[in-house]
Amino acid sequence: MELWLGLLLPFLGTTLGAAGVFFLKKELRPRIQKSMLGFASGVMVAASVWSLLIPAMDASQEMGKLSFLPAAVGFLAGIFFLLAMDHLIPHLHLGAKEAEGPCCQLKKTTMLVLAVTIHNIPEGMALGVVFAGILSSSTEITVAGAFALSLGIAIQNFPEGAIVSLPLKGEEGMKKGRAFLYGMLSGIVEPIAAVVTIFLSGMLTLLLPYLLSFAAGAMIYVVVEELVPEASQGEHSNLGTIGFAMGFVLMMILDVALG
Repeated sequence: MELWLGLLLPFLGTTLGAAGVFFLKKELRPRIQKSMLGFASGVMVAASVWSLLIPAMDASQEMGKLSFLPAAVGFLAGIFFLLAMDHLIPHLHLGAKEAEGPCCQLKKTTMLVLAVTIHNIPEGMALGVVFAGILSSSTEITVAGAFALSLGIAIQNFPEGAIVSLPLKGEEGMKKGRAFLYGMLSGIVEPIAAVVTIFLSGMLTLLLPYLLSFAAGAMIYVVVEELVPEASQGEHSNLGTIGFAMGFVLMMILDVALG
């Protein structure tokens, strides 16, 4: 029961955010969007360090001075994995005029959802590998620490759901129910990715430190490639910086206090 609650909590955050389409008449103001993007960046960076990279190195202590190796290898693998996905999957980021990835005939709404889905995959992997660490008892990750990560991702998913659904209603003229559905479905990949990661981790227990750092690398890629640039472009970029600081500190407190 605890496992499923932890895996579904971030999806609930996305769903609640997407439900904003029923209560908000207009899209989020640029100031709010930048603050939220910065906040999400801070949460993901802090989660990558405290919930993923540090446990990966702790789990490799028997390697002595080379205990950094699994973390370094996995981190770089996660970076290049997301880089490959960016080039192989057609997607469109909010506010962008041109799509990224291979040319295709997909609708704009579909590519907008794909962009968010790519972001959510590493978060789902991070959840999966952390809970897999608890199930295997091969790391010092606690249930409270895993739930801290789950709660942190859920908090940053709340604005993400709204950032997806509101533009679909405004720019695309989509009905509220359909815009909500698209926003909600953009987060369903997280529990799916988490379950797949848990399954793989069960077969590859010795690779758990690599999987932890792989998820960290994938999350950092999303932050550096997409979230931070979007939060820092144009006016009010300082709000993105403040949001980053708040998200980082909140996730750090959750992980250390609950872990």
